[in-house]
Amino acid sequence: MRKILLSLFIATLLALSTQGCFLGVEPGSYEYTGDTGQEPPPILFEAPPDVIVMPDTRDVYVVPDIYIDLYFWNGWWWRSWEGRWYRSFYYDRGWIYYRSIPGFYFDVNPGWRIYYKNRNWQGHRWLYEKISNQRLQQNWKSWQNNRYWEREKTWGVENYQPQIEQQRQKIRLQLQQDTQKQQNRQEQNRQNRPQTQRQIQLQQDTQKQQNRQEQNRQNRPQTQRQIQLQQDTQKQQNRQEQNRQNRPQTQRQIQLQQDTQKQQNRQEQNRQNRPQTQRQIQLQQDTQKQQNRQEQNKIFLTIPRNTEI
Repeated sequence: MRKILLSLFIATLLALSTQGCFLGVEPGSYEYTGDTGQEPPPILFEAPPDVIVMPDTRDVYVVPDIYIDLYFWNGWWWRSWEGRWYRSFYYDRGWIYYRSIPGFYFDVNPGWRIYYKNRNWQGHRWLYEKISNQRLQQNWKSWQNNRYWEREKTWGVENYQPQIEQQRQKIRLQLQQDTQKQQNRQEQNRQNRPQTQRQIQLQQDTQKQQNRQEQNRQNRPQTQRQIQLQQDTQKQQNRQEQNRQNRPQTQRQIQLQQDTQKQQNRQEQNRQNRPQTQRQIQLQQDTQKQQNRQEQNKIFLTIPRNTEI
């Protein structure tokens, strides 16, 4: 049995290196620094992925056509990265560090990829069913409560023969031991890395994040920035108008009187400085002539008729 498990494990590694429609960062382009606050690199899908249900498990689903192991179980998406486990409500983002190995993982057969490729589960024809993400989200809870895939579908395995409990526990224990050893080695390698390298990596990651934030800020639509500027200008004008209206009434009246007086003074000055027109001069001359004639007539009337000259 131990040799069989070892051969299945090796076959699984080979399958992982050859399959996949996974789109993400290049291997090795993102190095984990040991801080649990960092999440794994993103997984990019062209569409929500289909899953299949894993036989001999308690409703464990897996995305079969990518080269990483991406599981769905108990309402969460699960993935392992750098020897640590993460879970999320989304299949492609929002990964949260999980401090231990999830219990469902020890029921997953390490040779499932070979069985999937051959459509054969341990010597039995495996008519697996691909389940859309929408259908999964709508039904996973009722399927789990009713043990739908085990009792009604036998996971799509023809002439299914359930594992003996003793055999199941033995395989589970072996997987736990192998997984724990692998995690211990990865943790030891992580701790043995030079401190300076970890600090440099942390600084680089921080700088990348700041650059992305700055880029996003600069890429905001120009209209939004213009709207904000207009709103600020309008607020400033409103404050100035409010301050002007709140000035004491007497001061406003004094200012109004001063402005009126200045305007009147300017008008009077302009009137005095206007050049004397020709019509005004002619009018003055005519008036003077008329006055002279009147004066002449008055003198003539005052002389007596019989006076000899």
